[in-house]
Amino acid sequence: MSTPPIALHPPFQSAEDDKSAVSPQPRLHRLYSHYSELPFSMRILYTCVLCVVGLAYLFAFIYLFHTYSGRDGGTGLTYEDLVIAYTGSGKGSKLESALRGPMSTMLPGDEASAVIKWVQQGADRPTYDTFVAPLLEKRCLTCHDGSNPHLPSLAGYDNVKKVTDQDKGTDIFTLVRVSHIHLFGIVLFLYVVGTIFGHAYVRPLWIKYVAMAAPFFALLIDISSWYLVKLYHPFAYMTMAGGALLGVSFAFMWVTSMYQMWIGKTPKAVLERGGQAIG
Repeated sequence: MSTPPIALHPPFQSAEDDKSAVSPQPRLHRLYSHYSELPFSMRILYTCVLCVVGLAYLFAFIYLFHTYSGRDGGTGLTYEDLVIAYTGSGKGSKLESALRGPMSTMLPGDEASAVIKWVQQGADRPTYDTFVAPLLEKRCLTCHDGSNPHLPSLAGYDNVKKVTDQDKGTDIFTLVRVSHIHLFGIVLFLYVVGTIFGHAYVRPLWIKYVAMAAPFFALLIDISSWYLVKLYHPFAYMTMAGGALLGVSFAFMWVTSMYQMWIGKTPKAVLERGGQAIG
């Protein structure tokens, strides 16, 4: 007499197991290459580029801090500093604002005070010839001799007179000139960093997409706010937010790329596809 077959029931599956079976990780794109799959020479090249770009970004941050901080008479980079930079202080001339702010360390206190007093008293020509001109030649003309189009020229009374007018902030033409330089230059460096970061393995994928797009969005926010601040001062917070978002996005891509290139292990998905370290 034969025994009836025993029914084998499948093992119990939790909701999480069922979910993982239904929603597997997205497959790697056929054109995607992880850092571990790149030639060693390419990783060396990427590392050198990231190091130089990172150093350039650090120097740019130091320059911006030095240029804009202290315009309100305080320390550090503040909301008021940005408002004054783009709309003017409304309390004095451009020369006075510079001597009280970013250029305060270029002249001894007594000399700066004397120049400010001369400006406030009308910036007359005789005092310029006897006192101000020799002082500017000694302290300022090394940079402000007119050879650098990005700096106001202080060579001659007529040029100095222009910066003794009421401070109305950065003019529109200067903003346009700086805007196109920033857009061309920063977009190229973001493209290079984004291309290198494209080899990173990041899950979920939306984090990678956001990290690559965010700095471009931040750049547009930053530059647009320069003009908007002239219309409404609180847009200076938009300038600060754009700069912060750009910096955070760049730092995330830089650190992730360097870590996965040299420290992190090859992702399991890459190994299962057959990827491995290549010399």
